[in-house]
Amino acid sequence: MTVHPVTFQDRVRGALGGTIGGIGRGLHRMHVHPDAITAVGLLVVVGAAVLIGRGEIQWGAIVLILGLPLDALDGAVARAGNRTGKFGGVLDSTFDRAADALIYGGLAYYFAGEGERGNLVLSLAALTGAFLVSYVRARAGEAGLAVRVGIMDRLVRLILVLVALLVPPLLVPGLWVLAVGSWFTVGQRMWYVRGHIDRA
Repeated sequence: MTVHPVTFQDRVRGALGGTIGGIGRGLHRMHVHPDAITAVGLLVVVGAAVLIGRGEIQWGAIVLILGLPLDALDGAVARAGNRTGKFGGVLDSTFDRAADALIYGGLAYYFAGEGERGNLVLSLAALTGAFLVSYVRARAGEAGLAVRVGIMDRLVRLILVLVALLVPPLLVPGLWVLAVGSWFTVGQRMWYVRGHIDRA
């Protein structure tokens, strides 16, 4: 079944595919392994999470922005090398979830240190919603249904969290948007699955 891009993330990938693909081919010629790019990307997020947890939130956002291209390049390098193994995709998805946990966990740690329990819970609510958005897609995929719907895909969430981190007055409102939007997207995806799973 052909899946047409319907999420913001799909559209961005389509628009930047040529540029990312060219860089990916260049890195492949330099014998850069895609899994190494995935690992370095996670290490960048670890550094950003430490900064966020220490309260250096804007610096954490800057580090995340600097590492953002790595999130797309691992797949581009794999395609350039005609790698057909499935391990890289599993590794990438797993590290994406770890990155989400690190970012929101860093925020939760920061709020705990500030004694802001409500915002700590808000961070965990946003994290849980982000996990469930991906979980619904993964479980539906196991059943043969590709789920590419929802307002709050990973790229949208990442952009929102970066804006919230870069502009301190937007941090808490941004987390509210992320938490509510992520849980709403879970509902959207579950509704889609309910209507289409028997035809998969």
